[in-house]
Amino acid sequence: MLDLLLSTVGQGLQWSILALGVFLSFRVLDAADLSVEGSFPLGAAVAATGIVAGLGITVSVLLAIVAGCCAGAVTGYLTTKLRIPVLLSGILTMIGLYSVNLHVMGKANVGLLQETTLFTLFESFGLTVPQAGLVVGLLFAVVVGVIIYWFFGTEIGTAVRATGINAQMARAQGINTDGMMVLGLVISNGLVALSGAIVAQNNGFADVGMGVGTIVIGLASVIIGEVLCDAFFRKGCNFSVRLGFVVLGGIVYYLVMVLILWLKLDPNDLKLFTALIVALFLAVPYLQKQSKSSFSRAKKRGQKEAIGQ
Repeated sequence: MLDLLLSTVGQGLQWSILALGVFLSFRVLDAADLSVEGSFPLGAAVAATGIVAGLGITVSVLLAIVAGCCAGAVTGYLTTKLRIPVLLSGILTMIGLYSVNLHVMGKANVGLLQETTLFTLFESFGLTVPQAGLVVGLLFAVVVGVIIYWFFGTEIGTAVRATGINAQMARAQGINTDGMMVLGLVISNGLVALSGAIVAQNNGFADVGMGVGTIVIGLASVIIGEVLCDAFFRKGCNFSVRLGFVVLGGIVYYLVMVLILWLKLDPNDLKLFTALIVALFLAVPYLQKQSKSSFSRAKKRGQKEAIGQ
């Protein structure tokens, strides 16, 4: 049972890097970037191909991040220079990346079972498979979270956040909003590709179709994290706390998925349950507001009746 818990938390941490990338595009930039479903398998494909080719783990992962950044730059260029809506730009990039991923791998699937990966490297130090997954996931989640927090505290990072909050006001302050949009998408997709590279090594393979549904996982993690953040901090969360809760959202998401499988529900219904979970967490703020309004109305009605008597 402990190994299952460690494995689940480890996977949640690995996928939380994807969630952080989605958080940057959907929340910080306020851009619905769907190229995530292409940049995730792109990172996996580049990392797996590099490892098999003997480039080493570090170089392969770095190349995966660069590839993801390039994918984000394409989406940003289509959005800012050709004035294609970001939603359609992301879809176009995602479609194009499917062919790119096939060319990178040379086939639909690349195996890593006989190769040295991040996880086998940590296992060589005496860690079990679940422990190695947890350590790798925690290490990358913490490092990425710290870097993001540091970057968005800089002048350029603040400009990116200002662009997402109010682009017109940012332009009035002399900020190059197009450049900031591209930069934000580059960072976002770079993180998504990094997550793909890590998950591929954990799974032992990279597959051209492994990006299907990743945007749902990322959004679910972000939404779960935000709802939990609002529940714990009713006066609002600062940026660092929100980042932490996005990571926590990824862990909670995978714990829920494991719970569904533990209850012996049909695995074919996982996507359905994912959609229901996302819908539930999206509805929580509205339901809380409605319950408060109902309570307030009932209280006022009671006060009026007491005065009337």
